[in-house]
Amino acid sequence: MRKILVVGAGQSGLQLALGLQSHGYEVTLMSNRTADEIRFGRVMSTQCMFDTALQHERDLKLNFWEQQTPRIQGLGVSVAAPGSHDPGPTQRVIDWLGRLDGYAQSVDQRVKMAGWMDTFVQRGGQLVIHGAAVSDLDYFSRAYDLVLVSAGKGELVSMFGRDPERSPYTAPQRALAVSYVHGLGPRPEHPELEAVRCNLVPGVGELFVMPTLTTSGRADILFWEGIPGGPLDVFDGVKDPTEHLSLTLELMETFLPWEYARATRVELTDAGGTLAGRYVPTVRNPIGRLPGGGLVLGVADVVVANDPITGQGSNSASKCAAAYLASILEQGEKEFDEAWMRATFDRYWETARHVTKWTNAMLAPPPEHILNLLGAAGQLPTAADRFANAFDDPADFEDFFYEPEKTAAYLGSLTGA
Repeated sequence: MRKILVVGAGQSGLQLALGLQSHGYEVTLMSNRTADEIRFGRVMSTQCMFDTALQHERDLKLNFWEQQTPRIQGLGVSVAAPGSHDPGPTQRVIDWLGRLDGYAQSVDQRVKMAGWMDTFVQRGGQLVIHGAAVSDLDYFSRAYDLVLVSAGKGELVSMFGRDPERSPYTAPQRALAVSYVHGLGPRPEHPELEAVRCNLVPGVGELFVMPTLTTSGRADILFWEGIPGGPLDVFDGVKDPTEHLSLTLELMETFLPWEYARATRVELTDAGGTLAGRYVPTVRNPIGRLPGGGLVLGVADVVVANDPITGQGSNSASKCAAAYLASILEQGEKEFDEAWMRATFDRYWETARHVTKWTNAMLAPPPEHILNLLGAAGQLPTAADRFANAFDDPADFEDFFYEPEKTAAYLGSLTGA
């Protein structure tokens, strides 16, 4: 029986550990927190998983919360009029909703990771609660056929060198602020339909609103992404959750009054329902070299960390776990050598490169042809639907998003122009 060590108990690490376990591998999972510490701790993300990523969970029969989680059937985009922040519907120069072919869902990672960790132990997996350092992996690597590092922060990431050709940014591009709330009213434009709403404020930042399942049931996530140094960059040093929510709502009232109108009665889901921070989008070398000469393979956001502006983090983590699982199974009893590690990452990069390209493009000011595309989607439901479904398969953006000629040709094909 092959022995594999998975370091890090997030979406990708746990999905991989449970997948390997189901195929008879002897898996050790290392986490710096217990299931209860995760369950009763602070929120960790703004995960919204689309159909392909959810299917990877279904394939492993890990979709424990699917029936009780809101089914997100649409994705809407609103663009505020530049420089106009007086309350009123005229503030929206663009506002539309695209329909998803397969529903999306968001499960608070405190619920999912704690539940999956308990399941891993119940199925006979060895769980080690320990904040691993490079020296630990140097020791453990001799006892395992393969070591996978899926802990995306801390000392371990330093083993994986930055890939400058794939990492155009050297500083954070957004200041992030998250609030999980109860009491958000429905969007009057589609009161019966659950949707993710993407609100763009040119030159300022973005607000994303999404339904979720949290520790206390159905809730909504309010997620600000502010351009550093701008009016949304005010959450650093805010420790009090109530103050964090108050700031969130004040900014909504100022910049997005149509969203604020349904948020006047919200309250935090719990004391751990807020999160703030920022990080540099980075692609890294997938292979880490240990002092003793051993090799480890980086997983998901350890090696491809994108800004959450396109909502791809948990989707990419799920897709990475699925790609790595397939590569491990195909390798059979052969050695997990450097060539295999490189090929395994390249297999994932075929998917991840589209996410990175799209995310980095969305962090920059939108060129005219993108604004034209977003505007046209308000009159062309087919374009709105295609844009929404590209969140599930970002490779599709290659055909209508990046190049003005392709955008014009696509819109022309819909209008006959």
